[in-house]
Parts: sequence; C-alpha cells; structure tokens
Amino acid sequence: MKALVYHGPGEKAWEVVPDPVISDTTDAIVRVEATTICGTDLHILKGDTPEVASGRTLGHEAIGTVEAVGPGVTSVQPGDRVLVSCISACSRCQYCRDGHPGQCTGGGGWIFGYMIDGTQAEYVRVPFADTSTYRVPEGTTDEEILMLADILPTGYEVGVLNGGVRPGDTVAVVGAGPVGLAAITGALLYTPGHVIAIDLADARLKAAADFGADLTVNNGSEDAVAYVRSVTGGRGADVAIEAVGVPDSFELCTSLVRAGGRVANIGVHGKPATLHLESLWIRDITVTTGLVDATSTSTLLRLVESHKIDAARFVTHRFALDDILTAYDAFGRAADTGAIKVMMTR
Repeated sequence: MKALVYHGPGEKAWEVVPDPVISDTTDAIVRVEATTICGTDLHILKGDTPEVASGRTLGHEAIGTVEAVGPGVTSVQPGDRVLVSCISACSRCQYCRDGHPGQCTGGGGWIFGYMIDGTQAEYVRVPFADTSTYRVPEGTTDEEILMLADILPTGYEVGVLNGGVRPGDTVAVVGAGPVGLAAITGALLYTPGHVIAIDLADARLKAAADFGADLTVNNGSEDAVAYVRSVTGGRGADVAIEAVGVPDSFELCTSLVRAGGRVANIGVHGKPATLHLESLWIRDITVTTGLVDATSTSTLLRLVESHKIDAARFVTHRFALDDILTAYDAFGRAADTGAIKVMMTR
C-alpha cells in the first residue's frame, strides 16, 4: 500500500510501505476512504515532537471500511463504515476508567501518527477497535463525520469544557485556524455574550465571523488586550482559549482574561512559554492544558446528525489521496490558500 511517511523534520514522502496486519486480538484493519491533515502533523514536520520516529506513517483522523478484525473485536465487523478517532482507548486502565483515555496507559491515547503508524495511508491498523471507532450514521456525509475524529472534540473538550464557558461569558479565542474555529463552534452551544476571534490573518478572521464570532480583532495591527477590555467594561474576557501553540499567543491569553478568569490552552507548543506568575498570582487566574479524550464524540455525533452543528463547513479543499503532498502544501500555506481543513479521498 501507499502511505505518507515522515523522514525527519521537513521530510515526508508518499511511498509504498507494507500493508498493516492484525497484531492484537482487539485490532481492526480499516480501508481508509477519507482522511485529513491536522496542525499537529505540521508541528511534527517542524520537529516540535522529536519523539516521532523517522519512518512513521503520519495522520490520526480517518473514515473507512472495516476489512478485518481480531478475535476479540465484538462491536464492529468487516463491511462496517467507521470513524477512526484520534484517541485509542484500552478501556481498562485507570485513566480510561476515569474518563481520560487521552492519557491511556494500556497502549492507547494519542498514538496514531505518533507512536504507531497513522491514517494518512490506504489502510490502517486500529487498536482497541471496539472502543476507538464509531459507526458512520446513515444520512451523514464524510465531510461532517471526519471533523469528529479530532478538531471538534478537541476544540470542545480542551477549549470550551476545560475553559468552563458559561452562558453570557465573553470568550476570546486566540487563533482562528481549524481548532480555533472548532472552539468557536463549541462555545456557541453555551450562548456566550461575546465570542471574540483574534488572529494575524484577515482571511482567518473572516472565517471566524462566518463561524459565529461576533467580534474580531487583528492583533498585528490592533492592541487585542485594549480591544477586549473596551468591549467588557475594562474587565477582560471570562475565558481565553489559546489555539495556536506559540509562546506569544499563550502569554496574550493570560493578559486578556479578567480577574478570576480562565485560560484554556489547546495549542501544541514546541517551545517554552513564560508564565507571568508575578502578575497572575493575585488575579485568581486558572490555566488549563489538555490532550483531547474524545469522550464527547458521541455527543457531537448526535449534534451533527440533528444539524445543530454544521461540521462539513470546515472542509474547504478536497484532493485525491494520491495528491496528499499537494494537500499538505495547501494546508501549510493556509494564509495564502484560505484552507481551513483539507480532505483527501480515494
């Protein structure tokens, strides 16, 4: 089969690799029919996650058809169309039992395209298939369901739920890329007073407005802190969601929130950021971090099925799977191409 293989920082190739095989009783082999690219894949290629080994197949999001299952798999069978979640859950370790499979110590967690070969391939081995896949509901599109593999649960859980968004809150989202837009989508479920999108690119701010942000500010040309205070009576945001993964954006979030406010960090950071405790300690600021657990996927599936969330709108560019290198170029130059999410299909 062919797969997108990582060969060290800045190096990748669409090349022939061995077909995956069932190695554990709970495995399934899935024929990939649609996959996408995540900002985390770009972080890997930049060298921000040095633990990823050269030779690893990238990707952690897919929709496909089950080809084969191990003898321990009971809830899916060959022929089923499934969503492959970015998080694998052993369901037995303490973290999984406590509702945090992102921290799974039984062989799961975020492993696709990181610790094991991922989904940007013609076939993928899916560990713990019973608890790490979701049947694709009839009447839904691949574009809708694919967005539930990662960005929508990530924006919702790590941004909105960790940030404790409540009705009437002013929510500042720093970074209007895919996961920032997912956080905006999730925040709107809680009827906030304002959603303020902050970014350096006007095209992304326009996208944020299209996704429901009622206020936008370009912090390359305007003082975002002064702007947020001006629309909150001088207090600041109740919740600031960091959705970029660079030191400046994290530090901006800690300046945006009011006393007693919450900073929810979603971004994947490859460099240290300064935590200004000398000014934060007295202001009762809560800072949360997190890796998605994907425990909200079933809820989000119902919201997509009932048309409460328009997940398909995230997909702006479509490619054949064999054109994945072109897709990476479009996604990597999102400021120029306007790409939010790219989708590759057979």
